[in-house]
Amino acid sequence: MNLLITNIKQLVTLAGVAKKEGRHPQKEDLSVLSNAAIFIENEKIAWVGKNADAKKKFKKCKTLDAQNQVILPGLIDSHTHLIFAGSRHDEFAKRSEGKTYLEIAKEGGGILSTVRETRKASLHTLIQLAHTRITKALSFGITTLEVKSGYGLSLKDELKSLLAIAHLVKKEKINLVPTFLGAHDFPPEYKENNEAYVDLLCEAMIPEVSKKKLATFCDVFIDEGFYTLSQTERILKTAIHHGFKLRIHADEFKPLGGTELAVSLHAKSIDHLMAITEKGIEALARSNTVATLLPGTSFFLGKPHAPARTLIDAGVCVALATDFNPGSSVTQNLLLMATLAVTQMKMTLSEALSAITYTAAKSLGLEKNIGSIEVGKQADLSFFEVPSYEYLLYHFGDNFCKKVIWKGTPIQF
Repeated sequence: MNLLITNIKQLVTLAGVAKKEGRHPQKEDLSVLSNAAIFIENEKIAWVGKNADAKKKFKKCKTLDAQNQVILPGLIDSHTHLIFAGSRHDEFAKRSEGKTYLEIAKEGGGILSTVRETRKASLHTLIQLAHTRITKALSFGITTLEVKSGYGLSLKDELKSLLAIAHLVKKEKINLVPTFLGAHDFPPEYKENNEAYVDLLCEAMIPEVSKKKLATFCDVFIDEGFYTLSQTERILKTAIHHGFKLRIHADEFKPLGGTELAVSLHAKSIDHLMAITEKGIEALARSNTVATLLPGTSFFLGKPHAPARTLIDAGVCVALATDFNPGSSVTQNLLLMATLAVTQMKMTLSEALSAITYTAAKSLGLEKNIGSIEVGKQADLSFFEVPSYEYLLYHFGDNFCKKVIWKGTPIQF
């Protein structure tokens, strides 16, 4: 469908950010056009310019009046755990009484409590739960979601989670990027024999997921009490052998060398980084790997934030994501994460907006197709009823999204 969008108050194209490949974004790199218009042809952006010029250039086509709203590229949440059943509100209450996340995990809570509920859930239930969450994401202006498995921790249940994602890819009007996270924790049946589960991951689970083409990425949670550096290296190298791209949870609680390992293996993204070392920062700065920071997790767990300012100043490309999950970041409000990044992590407004659009796309290897509003890119757009793009993070926690366009198709709320 061809579509002309007119009467755009501000069009935040991020063309300058894309030109710099996401490094050191400045205010001028947002490349904001006032009184703008866009022409969409065959799901792609075909023209961007002034509203007055559009009315002369495109006279016979379907038109959508933006009603003086602000338009950004469709927002991108590049780290989510969308596929799960159950809730852990009881653990939140325990943390309010002084117990730590790791203490609760050692008692059988944490990830494993969600594993128990997800294993019990049917494929249909997981699809329905995820559908509701995807609808919520769209309402926040998000048009791309990275979605992890990781609450099955058995071949059968990990495949069930990935099959749910595959079903959603076909049915939902949103970009979904599937990630296999079988190495999220050790399942209870392997708690006394972790190496046997690593064998299962490498010899059965990764090959089967690859054979069925159910995931783009493979992820590992390397940290104290979870996967060791040697186990992580074996899993990631196996994943590479089977054609997966890499991303990794690293340096969240304790630095174990995961950042340096992932950089050496050309991972697309290293996520969390609350405990990253100077050596890890140096390795990232010399690479094309994106640092995906998750301020909602630090906020919810009461932990220090990742050193965003140091990373950006060192030349690292920084993305922001919600880490939406039932235990440590129960939110899908990506703009709120950007506000936290500005107020708590000392990122500029321009850096934060870049981090939920262009750089987030780069962390998924999709920056040539989405993440900025440029001719030839997929027509994913988010409409916000605000006086200025600066208002989006200023009025924190609210939702001003009125509609999104995904692949040229308007979705109204």
